[in-house]
Amino acid sequence: MTNRESISKRALAVTPSATLAITAKAKQLRADGEPVIGFGAGEPDFPTPRPIVEAAIKAAGESKYHRYTPAAGLPALRDAIAVKTLRDSGYDVESNQIVVTNGGKAAVYLTCQALIDPGDEVLLPAPYWVTYPEAVALAGGVPTIIPTDDSTNFRVTVDQLEAAVTERTKMLIFVSASNPTGTVYTADEISEIGLWAARRGIWVMTDEIYEHLVYGEARFYSMPELVPEMAERCVVVNGVAKTYAMTGWRVGWMIGPEEVAKAATDIQSHLSSNVNNIAQVAALEAVRGSLDAASSMRSVFDRRRRTMVEMLRSIEGVSCTEPQGAFYAFPNLEGLLHRPLAGRTASSTLELAALFLEEVNVAIVPGEAFGAPGYARLSFALSDEDLVEGLERIADLVATS
Repeated sequence: MTNRESISKRALAVTPSATLAITAKAKQLRADGEPVIGFGAGEPDFPTPRPIVEAAIKAAGESKYHRYTPAAGLPALRDAIAVKTLRDSGYDVESNQIVVTNGGKAAVYLTCQALIDPGDEVLLPAPYWVTYPEAVALAGGVPTIIPTDDSTNFRVTVDQLEAAVTERTKMLIFVSASNPTGTVYTADEISEIGLWAARRGIWVMTDEIYEHLVYGEARFYSMPELVPEMAERCVVVNGVAKTYAMTGWRVGWMIGPEEVAKAATDIQSHLSSNVNNIAQVAALEAVRGSLDAASSMRSVFDRRRRTMVEMLRSIEGVSCTEPQGAFYAFPNLEGLLHRPLAGRTASSTLELAALFLEEVNVAIVPGEAFGAPGYARLSFALSDEDLVEGLERIADLVATS
C-alpha cells in the first residue's frame, strides 16, 4: 500500500484552497525575482491598528494568559462580542450563545459539525467562498449548488431556493456582503429569504465577516435582526479579520442558539481547546474599540473598487458588475476565452489565469474555484499602484493580441 492509499477518503476529497494557493504561488514568484502582481489576496493590505497590537503585547506579559482558558472563549471577549453585535447589527444575544473560534473558517467548520449529519443537504448559492462546500462535506453533508450569474448581480431568489429544496435539506448558507462577488442584499431581499427559511424550518448560517466593508448606498443587515423568528434556527459567523485587518490573528466567532453553541464548544474542546489567549485579548480591544480605522480602510477600498471596475470595463471582452461590499470584483471573462492571447488560447478561466500569470506576471483566482466558470475574482486589497499596473498589463495583453 502506498502512502496515498493510506490517506483517509475524507482527507483525499478535500480540495485545497485555490485562493491561498494562488497567493502562495504569486509570493514565491516574487521571492524568485519575478515582478508578479497578485489579485488573489483575501486580506486587507493594512497593518492591524496599533492599540490592538499594544493590548496583545501587554497581555503576553500577564501570566494568567499563559494557561488554558475556557474553550468557548474568554468571558470578557464573549461579553464584548454580545455588546458589539447589538451595536453593529441590532441583534441582541447573550454571551452563552457565542463561541470564539480559530478564525472565521473554524466558525464555519464548527457550525457544520454541530448541525449537519451525513446525508443532510445544504443549499449553497454560487459563486461561493471556497471553504463552504468543503466544510459541509467534512461534516458528511451534501452541498446543493444553486447557480447565479451577473444578470441578477449574483443574487439568489426564493424561487430558486424553493426549487432546490428536498426532504433532506437542513441548512442554507447565506452571505451578504459576499466573497467572491461583493454582492450586498437589500433588507427586503434578506427578509424574504429569512421568512422563507423560517416557514420551511431550514437552518441558516449567515456569514457577516464583511459587515463593515459596504460601499455607496448599500447597507449591511443581519438576518436574525430583520427576521426575529429565525433566531432559533440561525447561526451568525463573524470575526475580526477583515474589519480590523487581523487575518493572521485567527479570531472569529459563531453566534447561535445556546444548545448549538454548547455543541460547538464541546467539539472545540477536543479539537483545539481555547483560542490563543493573546489573540483573544487583541480581539477584545478591537471589538470594544473605535471603528475609525475600519472607516478609513473602507474609504481606501472604495476608491480602489471604483478604479478597478472602471479599468475592467474598459478591456474589450470583459464585463463587470459593481461590487457593493467586501474587497473583490468578479468580472465576466468569457469574452477572453477561445481567442488568441499572446499566441495562446484559453478555453476556461482556469487556463486564462495560468496564461495571465505566465505571460504578464498577474495572478487572479479563476471562477472555477468558486463554482462559477467564466468569471474570476480580483481583490482590490493591494496598493493603488499595483492595482493599476496589474490591470494595465492585462489590458495591454488583450489589446495587442
